[in-house]
This record gives sequence, C-alpha cells and structure tokens, in this order.
Amino acid sequence: MQSREIKIVDVTLRDGEQTQGVSFSQAEKVSIAKALLHSLKVDRIEVASARISEGEREAVSRIVEWASHNGYLDRVEVLGFTDHKSSVDWIADVGGRVINLLTKGSEKHCREQLRLTLKEHLGGIEKTIGYARDQGLAVNVYLEDWSNGYADSRNYVFEMMDALKGMPVDHVMLPDTLGVMSPQEVYDSFFDMIDRYPECRFDFHPHNDYGLATANAMAAVRAGASSVHCTINCLGERAGNASLAEVCMVLRDKMGATLSIQEKEIYTLSQMIENFSGKRVADNAPIVGSNVFTQTAGIHADGDQKAQLYQTSLSPDRFNRSRSYALGKMSGKASLQKNLETLGISLSEEDQAKVLDRIVSLGDSKTVITIEDLPLIIADVLESGGHRYVELLNCSITSVLGLDSIVSIQARLHDQTYKAAGTGNGGFDAFIKAIRDVVDRTGIKFPELVDYQVRIPKGGTTSALVECFITWQSNGQRYRTRGVDANQVFAGIGATMRMINMQLRTLESEQTVDRS
Repeated sequence: MQSREIKIVDVTLRDGEQTQGVSFSQAEKVSIAKALLHSLKVDRIEVASARISEGEREAVSRIVEWASHNGYLDRVEVLGFTDHKSSVDWIADVGGRVINLLTKGSEKHCREQLRLTLKEHLGGIEKTIGYARDQGLAVNVYLEDWSNGYADSRNYVFEMMDALKGMPVDHVMLPDTLGVMSPQEVYDSFFDMIDRYPECRFDFHPHNDYGLATANAMAAVRAGASSVHCTINCLGERAGNASLAEVCMVLRDKMGATLSIQEKEIYTLSQMIENFSGKRVADNAPIVGSNVFTQTAGIHADGDQKAQLYQTSLSPDRFNRSRSYALGKMSGKASLQKNLETLGISLSEEDQAKVLDRIVSLGDSKTVITIEDLPLIIADVLESGGHRYVELLNCSITSVLGLDSIVSIQARLHDQTYKAAGTGNGGFDAFIKAIRDVVDRTGIKFPELVDYQVRIPKGGTTSALVECFITWQSNGQRYRTRGVDANQVFAGIGATMRMINMQLRTLESEQTVDRS
C-alpha cells in the first residue's frame, strides 16, 4: 500500500461508556478529552450523545470550552439524532460545532425500529442537516448497522447514499455495528462504496465481536477508508470496539500509514482509562498489557543477551516502556543476568548458580518472582552458606478460625530423621513448639525471640515474596536472622531454621576447641 495519511477518531468517551459498568465522571471525561487531543494527538474525538443527561451537558460544555481555547474545537464531535432541532440545539447550546448524525444504514432498522419508509427517514435527515448547517454546525453522518444493511439490502444503502451525497456532509461513517464482518467482506464492501461514491470521505467504525476489529480496520484502510474509529483498551458494548493501540501500530508498521498519534503516550492513556473505567487490561493485551514486553523462557533471554534474537520492531521504548525478563521455574542463567544488570548487582558464577537454584525452587510454588524480589533472594541465599545441621524435610500447618493451629514436621538432624508436632496461637507459634522437640535433642538452648518483623518489597503485591527478620537473644547477646518465602509463616520458619543451624555451628566450634 502506498503511504497515505489516516485519521484516528477516538470514541472512548461515547461508545466506550457503553461498556457494562463504565460511567466516567465529568472531571474524568474532561481529563480524558484533554489527554486524547493534546497528548496522544488523535485527530478527532466523539465525546457524548446529545440529550442524555444534565451531567453529560456539563461535561461536554467543559470539554468544548477547553477545546475552544486550545484550538481543538473542530475536533470535538457529539452524536445526535434525526430529531430536527432537539439534538442540534443541545449541541449548539454547549458550544459544540460538530454533530455526528445517527441514521439507519439498514432497511430493517429503518422499518422495524423507526417505523418509517426510507423516503420518510431521508426527509427527517435532510431537515436535521439543514437546521444544523443553519446553526453553524459541521455534519457527519453515521449509517448505523451499515454492515448488515449492505449485506441484506444493498439497494437501500445506495438509495440513501444517492441522497446524502447531495447534502452538506463532511464524513460518511460506516459502522460494523454488530461486529459481524470479516476482513474480506470489509474490503469488498468498502471498495464498492468508495468506487460508487468517490466524492465522499468514508470513516470505518468497527466492533470486535469476532475478534476481527483490528484486521477489519486494516481491510477498510486498504480499500480506501480515510479514518478509523477506535477506543482506548478496546472499551465498548459487548466485545468492545477496535483497540486504538493495536490499530495504530498495524497501520503504521504493517501498512506504512502516516498517523498523527504520539506512540509514547499510548500506555499512559491506557493506564488512565483503566483507572477511570475500573476495567482491567489483560496482562497479555497487545501494546498495553503488563506482560507483553516480558520474556519468560530462559532460552529467549539467552538469545536476547547474545544477539537480540527475540526482539522485534515492536519495541517497548516506543511506548515509554521497558523490556523485562521474568524470574521463575523457567528461568535460565541469561534471565538472571539480565535482571542483575538492571539492578547493577554483580555476582560470581558460583553465587549466580545458587541464586538461580533458589529462583527455580520458588517458581514451583510462586507464579511470579519480580525484580524487586531479587535482592531478597540474593541476601537469603548468600547468608545460607555452610553446613545445614538441621534440615526441615516436611512441614504441614493447619489453621482454623477460632482454634489453635496445628503443625506437623519431619526434620533431619545429623543423620537421623525425626517427626514432631505442636499446637499454638498461629502457625509460627505451633512450629516453634514442634521444632523445639527436635532441637532439644542437640544440647543447645533455644534462644529467646526478641523481635519479629516482616516486609514485602516496595511496590509489591499480595503475591510478593515476604522477607522476615527475627531478632534472638542468647547468653546476653542479640543477633538477627532472615527468611524469605512467598508464604509469611514459612519466611519466619526459614529465619528460625537459620538461627538453629547458626547455634549448632557455634556449638560444634566450641566442642572442637575443647577437644584440641
């Protein structure tokens, strides 16, 4: 396709609010409109439907006032209806200058919903457009359900277009209202419309019911569409509209189209809409998902480290994001090394191997290990050096609301395996009583617990690793041990096992000195 300029029309503030459970406040609508036009640089925005509510009137008025002072007034559009004066007056009263007139693009809609003939419908359209132009409004026209209308009643569509081409209409907007078209159907029908009416400027308004909205947008542009309608985060009724992020990237990268969109603002807008709408973006959503620039497999990290083998032109820096390498049971040496480089940490190959073993082990019980977890793991591993005199082989904790917790353990002490159990006020208290039954066989005195602290890494979530610090006192001296685990109780258990092994190492050293 020869490179040409394609306009992006964002309809998040109108169609996006048709998403179940989404209703933007006035302040949110104004903030979104400003960000779309001023930061993201979309070409046009549709902000509301006329005559909906007083709240909508106030929101549109505030958007229009800002747009007027910043040179964007002709880019702010409001959906209106074929009601002669009512919609036009509503839009004009708030200072709007563009009406997107909703008409029926299929004979079935015209006949069954409006209870009108096409001639009667066209009469209402002409009166509304004439009044809008008298009030100084520019007019675009939606042919609602055009996709079904073109398939089922093509002559109806052509008769309507024959009438519209003689009216003062800037854009004819062709919606796949129910998201029923395939890319080939879009191309064929759009090409036919453009071939029949070359003097008209056609927009395409896709929906995503078959997951084809982005592919259909490409087909419409290939056939000659001048503008594509999208929403941020694919918001919209049912399966949503076309994703602005996806459409812009495929038009630019795959079709060589010229767009005004500022790529680096796409992710920022996505997060804003996610927060305001309460609709979470899927982790694997193209461009804006939290995991789409994360390599999980160790072989991929190895390929990137050696020759950027798993990177494409769809790079995260285009969107003010960064690439990451997941840590977990699939991690390899390169995954760890990439994260160490990001943190500015240098480890010997021997220590890296120990840390990687710990990461893989944690990955079996924890889905995600973040880069914020890594310093905790490193500290935990490097502090674990030396012989383990007591090793916890198995530990079962049962906690019931209102009842004491029960712990059953199996531990190896030297070359012997022991079983023990304990009850207590919580899992950790019950564990202490069980492990003391094993430790009492060693001849060491169990120290006093002075302080117990837990924390998760900054910015961590409920699934983050937990770091537990326990301060002990023995023979008048205090010292602190650390444990790290995805489970808070087991982090405390890890700190306790480290304390016991430190005590036994000290006891062994003293006995060695006595024998010498």
